[in-house]
Amino acid sequence: MEPGMDALVFVVDDDAGVRDGLAWLLRSRRLLSETYDGALAFDQMLRGGGETAGRMFDQPCCLLLDVRMPGMSGLALFDSLVERGLHLAMPVLFLTGHGDVPTAVDAVKRGAFDFCEKPFSDNALVDRVEQALRRSAEVLAQRRSARGVQARMTDLTDRERDVMRLVVEGLPNKLIADQLDISVRTVEVHRARVFDKMDVKSAVELANLLRNTA
Repeated sequence: MEPGMDALVFVVDDDAGVRDGLAWLLRSRRLLSETYDGALAFDQMLRGGGETAGRMFDQPCCLLLDVRMPGMSGLALFDSLVERGLHLAMPVLFLTGHGDVPTAVDAVKRGAFDFCEKPFSDNALVDRVEQALRRSAEVLAQRRSARGVQARMTDLTDRERDVMRLVVEGLPNKLIADQLDISVRTVEVHRARVFDKMDVKSAVELANLLRNTA
């Protein structure tokens, strides 16, 4: 899966030269970017709920984040993103100096995508950015799939949900009928309706669908 033209890279660094250089580098690889001069400015954009903040929940994106900045640090911003679960669909790559490598390693253990030590290789950095965007696209696709499954589940009746739960557990129709105190024929009817509404053809496919979108 290659990053699409709608993929977006956020660059957060207090050094204007670094921001401009990264924006040029990304542009040379046909990647869109938006730059911010500090963690607080980026956090305010997210919390403001504007157009950019809204788009990031629908398009692949990642964040290039400097570790040390005046005011709100990159690590403080990262912790805030983790608390809100935003680092999953927006993978974070830390930009770090040599002295901050242990700190960046610890952030990776806590969910950051990776870190790049300054001065970094342009090609290696963009390669990791593209990998982060692919991760973002995968997470967004999983979330869209999960929303689709949840929408289909709202069409199920309470009895169909009961039957579905037992089907997924692997019970045969006879045992399902015994547990729910209904006839085997009624189980068969509900089972067929569940498969139809959930758009699956087998109990295994149904179980995989629910597992992958849990």
